[in-house]
Amino acid sequence: MTRADLVSKIADGAKISKVCADQALSIFIESVTKALKKGDKVTLVGFGTFSSVRRKARKGRNPRTGEIMQIKARKVPKFVPGKLLKEKVR
Repeated sequence: MTRADLVSKIADGAKISKVCADQALSIFIESVTKALKKGDKVTLVGFGTFSSVRRKARKGRNPRTGEIMQIKARKVPKFVPGKLLKEKVR
């Protein structure tokens, strides 16, 4: 499903215009992104939890040359599906 497909489904389900649905989706994505950047969790009961986790620095290999290189520590987004979502997908 693409962003356009999701916007269409939101617009049809909420009986609003696609422009309003696109704005709502953009605001949702922006809000979750800001929360994760600050280190907060975003929990949608029944759907899942968005969080950010810190990855440690580690050694890796350049696939082209095989050269060993140092990969810096960084924050990455994480999503854990909720119980209700897991049950509906099964």
